[in-house]
Amino acid sequence: MLVYNFKYELKILYRNRWVQLLTVLLLVLFVFAGYNGKQRVDKRMGDIQAAQTMVELSDAKTLANLKAIENGEDLGLSNWIIPTYPMNVGNLSPRLVAMPANEMAFMATGQSDIYTHFVMPTVFGDDFAINVSEMSSPIQLLFGSFDLVFVVVYLLPLIIIAFSYNILSEEKERGSLRLLASQPISIRLWVLQKIGVRLFWMLLIIFLVTALVFLLNTINSWDGFVTFLVSCSVYMFFWFTLAFAVNITVGKSVQNAFALLGFWIVFVLLIPSGVNQLSDNLYPIPPRSELINEVREHKAEATKMQDEILDNFLRDHPEYAMSEGEQSRSFWHNYMASQEVVKTQLEPLLFEYEKNLGLRHQWVDKLQWVSPAILTQQALVSRAGTSKIDYENFWKQASQFGEIWKGYFIPMLYTNQTFTSSHFQELPEFKYDFKSHRIFDVRVFGVLLLTVLIMLLTALKYKLSKKKNEIIL
Repeated sequence: MLVYNFKYELKILYRNRWVQLLTVLLLVLFVFAGYNGKQRVDKRMGDIQAAQTMVELSDAKTLANLKAIENGEDLGLSNWIIPTYPMNVGNLSPRLVAMPANEMAFMATGQSDIYTHFVMPTVFGDDFAINVSEMSSPIQLLFGSFDLVFVVVYLLPLIIIAFSYNILSEEKERGSLRLLASQPISIRLWVLQKIGVRLFWMLLIIFLVTALVFLLNTINSWDGFVTFLVSCSVYMFFWFTLAFAVNITVGKSVQNAFALLGFWIVFVLLIPSGVNQLSDNLYPIPPRSELINEVREHKAEATKMQDEILDNFLRDHPEYAMSEGEQSRSFWHNYMASQEVVKTQLEPLLFEYEKNLGLRHQWVDKLQWVSPAILTQQALVSRAGTSKIDYENFWKQASQFGEIWKGYFIPMLYTNQTFTSSHFQELPEFKYDFKSHRIFDVRVFGVLLLTVLIMLLTALKYKLSKKKNEIIL
């Protein structure tokens, strides 16, 4: 009977052109989403490459000037740009601190349309500025991006709902349910078989179109391919299980459709929005304007006390102190000393920011388990390397390199060293440390747990309704 139902259902789906329609629809959605994501990645890498080219041209010019000066040539350069002064090199010849895209970045835009992918820390400027994100077009931020994750999380459940909302109710409305009831098979098992056939076809189509997308975009990440398929398959399994539960418990086709659409609104829209809104209210992050005002106030106070600050700085760093007649007191000496003071005074505000940010992440991590949409999206975005955690990791690495960059020039400044071409060859270089990824994200198992929960609730409701009917009889 099972084999017969399987063959019969395949013939029905083929004659109704469901298979053809699904194949074309998913092919168009996946190919276009993959192409759109690849275009974004190419632009991102192109911007980084253009910035790197500018750095290389600037380095070549600076190195040529250094060698010319060492050969005794008078270039007539201003004191603010002459490369023999260490702070001029640290300010005018920064290194590129970039976050390259990993091989799966085309899959999800994530936070990449909000945060910048490269910075050039210099010795001049505020430390806090390196942690400030760059916003893109407000229209883009409003509508989001059409990528593979958007198709999987938002559109794929709607396709599943349209594909399976009326499996049992359609038979009732046609009057053929009595004929099915006369067969030696449980109605619920029959519905489960039809759901299984639809799941099989969807999995097969998803596998084929995903393989095509990876080939068209020349993506050679086997573990990324497996991660995407597993996450997508488990997410689909959840929605087919929900469709099965609604089919055997609700009733009419219209009621089934409204029930499934209601679940889609709750799991995909309401819960994610509610989690974000609650995190904003419970753990507010100080606005950027407040941080800027604090910096301006502390800088103004530091400017008034530059001589005293420099004396205290040299007292705390005796390795930089020289004899009274040899100790320089230029703009750079006062500025770097005052920066240390401003940084110390801003630590409470920055600590509060980091604390609330960490608490917000903990809150989202706890509540994400109630929505399969959040779990699937977070798993895929994390593998794409475009999650908020990935960008925070980049900003931390960039901030650390900013301190290393300044730390290279500060000893040369306070000991009155001349910058040479040999020093230029020893400048610190930045290398981004990619976060490691697992093929099977633990959040995928969370979707499975929610699926099992739906199965148990459906079975419990069936047993209760059966006992109720036995009592009535």
